[in-house]
Amino acid sequence: MNLLHDAVRAESLTVLSQFRTDFYDCLTARADALFELTDAVLCTDGPVRSLVDLALAPEHRRGHGSLYAGLNRGGLDVARLRRALAGVPLPRAAGGRLVLAVDVSPWLRPDAGTVPDRSFCHTYGRGNAKHQMMPGW
Repeated sequence: MNLLHDAVRAESLTVLSQFRTDFYDCLTARADALFELTDAVLCTDGPVRSLVDLALAPEHRRGHGSLYAGLNRGGLDVARLRRALAGVPLPRAAGGRLVLAVDVSPWLRPDAGTVPDRSFCHTYGRGNAKHQMMPGW
């Protein structure tokens, strides 16, 4: 690894560490339990199907009782969280430009993970007055 890569990595870890601190400060009641619950949600492999699964995650070091107590009696300052999220710097490319990605490919992907009621719809006059079938609702 070169020094530039190490510097970028250190900067990314600093930003992440600062956001974690800001997020913790947004938790107004039962902060430790909610913070560990958030870590468990983010670090668990696959979908979370039950709270018991989160209580068994390695990131959740407390008993399952604190998980329920955190959810029932915990608190979050939403305005403060909004400010913390807005303060996170956007990732930039080497030249300092923002890089945004959008899938605009014309490939039909009927098996793609989308809204379940999506189907093919007849469209009139799209491009050169051609009638086409397009995925939609």
